[in-house]
Amino acid sequence: MEPRWLTDDEMAAWLRLVAVVELLPGVLDGQLRRDAALTHFDYHVLAMLSEAPGRTLRMTELATRTNATLPRLSHVVRRLEERGLVERAPCPSDGRATNARLTEDGWAKVRQTAPGHLATVREHVFDALTPEQVSQLESIAGAVLERLDPEGRVAVGIEAAARRRG
Repeated sequence: MEPRWLTDDEMAAWLRLVAVVELLPGVLDGQLRRDAALTHFDYHVLAMLSEAPGRTLRMTELATRTNATLPRLSHVVRRLEERGLVERAPCPSDGRATNARLTEDGWAKVRQTAPGHLATVREHVFDALTPEQVSQLESIAGAVLERLDPEGRVAVGIEAAARRRG
């Protein structure tokens, strides 16, 4: 069977998307490492906890919201725990599960780190776009995300955070 080759327009779009996917994580990670001694994933974990009710999530739910495996998440949470930013405890409603909770120091770290992170996101992403392009980006990213996450596991965390903000 002959492959469905990309058209010239599709190839141009694809190569630009690949470049963004490759370059943006380094920009975000670099700023967070420099300014807050956090990786982008560390910050993402802290941010997801900061958006959760009681700043607490089951580890399995946190793994879903951050699109991480439980072993990777456990390793990161352990490091954050050692820094006093997160604490783990048995889930009161299910003793087999473990909750991660953002500590007061963790909440302070999120509040301290957010302005620089947001400035970096604005500078490298949103300041380059018109309001119409922002709407298009949301639509395009949503369509691709539906293909990558057909069960909507990652989208649940995104929608929950958006509801709390809106």
